[in-house]
Amino acid sequence: MLQRGVRILHNIEDSLLVIILLTMVILAFSQIVMRNFFDTGTIWLDPLLRVLVLWVGLLGALVATRQDKQISVDVLTRILPEKLKTLSNIFTRSFAAIVSTIIAWNSFRFLIDEWHSGVTAFASVPAWLPESIIPFGFTVIALRYTFQVITLLLQTAKGNGNP
Repeated sequence: MLQRGVRILHNIEDSLLVIILLTMVILAFSQIVMRNFFDTGTIWLDPLLRVLVLWVGLLGALVATRQDKQISVDVLTRILPEKLKTLSNIFTRSFAAIVSTIIAWNSFRFLIDEWHSGVTAFASVPAWLPESIIPFGFTVIALRYTFQVITLLLQTAKGNGNP
């Protein structure tokens, strides 16, 4: 049952990523057509596209973290013995979890400040609403790295140090 729920969440992430990316392409194309052929455009569309880039970036990071496809420099890990590779993975993922937690916490505090300030992002949309992806995304990333570290520690404790 838990795996089914996780699979549903993964499908939601993937679907949101595809929908937002397609929306960005369609909106950007329509803005280009309106500007070049009709000498007009929608004034709030460019800020909306910037916000959607933020959402695509963080949703992409969520998917990359989930699939263990994040950018990494693994020159050292290619030459390390298996036990040291595992320790290196535990260290780097722990560090990533800590950094992601710090970013999530501070972006949440920033979000609260934005909410109190009443600033708008575009049209009449309050700035805190599109920015809410930042603390949410980094919280999920931190949790995923934490679960990866726990999994590695459990595998190491069982004697199977290979992730």
